[in-house]
Amino acid sequence: QVQFVESGGGLVQPGGSPRLSCVASGFTVRFYITNWYRQAPGKERELVAGISAGGATTYATSVKGRFTISRENDKNTVYLQMNSLKPEDTAVYYCKNSISPWGQGTQVTVSS
Repeated sequence: QVQFVESGGGLVQPGGSPRLSCVASGFTVRFYITNWYRQAPGKERELVAGISAGGATTYATSVKGRFTISRENDKNTVYLQMNSLKPEDTAVYYCKNSISPWGQGTQVTVSS
């Protein structure tokens, strides 16, 4: 079954640094562009970061310099290292590529 399973979210204090994981199954993740998205309450889903098959990365302006996307091919997993979290980073975070369906996502809540 082609899917991603996201994990690593939770309640985080402002300034915290969680790492989200996205484990792929049914395909080899390194052959595709993989993107992390997020959706905050009452807002549309937005693209946060992406990593190409060759390892090139892109970021939304709002997270550039704070978030880092990476991939571990041996584990068929994509990560999102999140640093200096702000309350406005609160959202459900999803990963997706061109062939995977939307998964359940992982909730990140930034609050003191």
